[in-house]
Parts: sequence; C-alpha cells; structure tokens
Amino acid sequence: MHIAPFLNYLKTEKRYSSHTLKAYENDLRQFTRFISGEEDIMASSASHKQIRLWIVRMMENGVSPRTIRRKISALGSFYRYLVRRGILPSSPMAKVSLPRWGRPLPEFITENNLEHLLDKTDFGVDYSGYRDRVMLELLYFTGIRRSELVMLNDSDVNTMEMTIKVHGKGGKERLVPLSPAFSAVLDDFRAKKESWFGKAGPSEPFFVTVANRRLYPELVYRVVRKYLLLVAGTGKKSPHILRHSFATHMLNNGADLNAIKELLGHANLNATQVYTHNSFEKLKKIYKQAHPRA
Repeated sequence: MHIAPFLNYLKTEKRYSSHTLKAYENDLRQFTRFISGEEDIMASSASHKQIRLWIVRMMENGVSPRTIRRKISALGSFYRYLVRRGILPSSPMAKVSLPRWGRPLPEFITENNLEHLLDKTDFGVDYSGYRDRVMLELLYFTGIRRSELVMLNDSDVNTMEMTIKVHGKGGKERLVPLSPAFSAVLDDFRAKKESWFGKAGPSEPFFVTVANRRLYPELVYRVVRKYLLLVAGTGKKSPHILRHSFATHMLNNGADLNAIKELLGHANLNATQVYTHNSFEKLKKIYKQAHPRA
C-alpha cells in the first residue's frame, strides 16, 4: 500500500533515476512476497526478525553481498520514509545488524585491451556501428554512467568549448572536459548523424537508435557487452566496467583523487577511494616482479 507513494517521493523529491526506482520497487516487492506471499500485504507490518531472516535466506541462496546491501538500503529508505510520514513510530531496521563483508575491488579492462578494442576493431560503416564505436569511446573517455549517456542531449555536447554537460544523480549537473581529438570525433559523428536523420534540436538526444529515437539502457548494455567480450575474459561486461576502467587508468597515470571524484560526479570522496586499491594492487605486482627479494 505504501510502496507506490514512496517511489513517487523518490522520483519527485529525491529525483532518483528510473533505473534506481525500478530496482527499489523490485526489492520492496520481493521483500513483501517473502514475508507474506501476497502482494497486497504491507511491508510496513514486518518485524526486525523477518528482515534478518530475509538477509539470511539471500545469503544461503548465494545472492552477492553487493546486491544484498542494495536491497537493505532500499528497505531502510522505505522505513525512514514511513517514520517521517508518521506511519510507523520507529524503523524495524534499527534492530538489524548487517553482516560485515569485504568490499570487492572494482573490475576494469586493461589499457592495452581497450586501446585494441577502440583502434583495431571493425565496427562497420553503417550508422549503428559508427554510433557504437563513438558511444564506447565516450563512456571510457569521460567515465559517465549508462543513464547519463542515455540522457545526453545534442546541446549538452559543446565541442567548441570541448566539454559535455552531464545530467547526474539527483538532478545534479557537471561539466566533463574533452580532448581536441575526441571533440573532432564527436563533430564528425554529429555531422554524419545529421546526414542520416536530419539536424537535431538542442533538447533532442545526441545518441539515437536506427529508428531515430533516444537510446534505452538495455541497448547500451547489449552493445557494451558485445564488444567487451572481444577483448576481456571472465567477469562482468557492463557499461559500468568502462567507468571503473576510466577511474582506475586515470589514477594509475597520476590523476588527483579529488579530480577523479569531480569527473565521476561522486557526492563524497569515499566512493572514489575504492579505486586506490586497484592502484595499490598494481604497485604490489610491480614490486613482486622487480624486487630481487620479493
């Protein structure tokens, strides 16, 4: 009963992305089914013991720690909303202690593999192939999220000033710089897209489908996965891997952590610091290879 108003609150007041809203809705519906078996039973009636049991069941079923954390975060936000609205006197989450998990290191693609993908791969000469190559390069060049790429409008790409305006989480905007060479690539793409579909208006999408419609997240995922499979072995192949690769490679090549934070659009430095672990792992590997007593 309270899930729909909660999701509307996240959408209108917190300005969560459609992707996050869908994930939260799925998590809350899943929890509701777990405690009752029926969709119309309110999750607000759950006790802290039921929440603990849900966590245990997910762990037993092999659900990843990261997914469990997200589901618990969704549930915690839901109960905080109910308390603020006066629907519950207190949150049952206050009595729930979460297990301690080691935070996994972000996966990334090596610089050599990405250079090979972008410089050696035949993407074809049709619109979709040309778009896919530019889209992959933009994700890696800027570290923007999949949702941010989807929402990129024609007016957001300013090749004269060599910047793109990114519409991030919570309605926040940031400018990400471009190199002269990549600005020229985007100019060329814009000109070719215009020859295929006509000149785009300022509020029209920069990347479009072959039917001249705004890209959608599932298409971006399929494209990225298709091409990353050509150069990467086991592991994830999502667009977020390119974001991780951007941050890791920037850090490995001497970029300041605070600068990477601003480029990624992180709210605080803690979210960015995880990439220092990848750099430290690289240092350890070099040390072991180079030191005669290592």
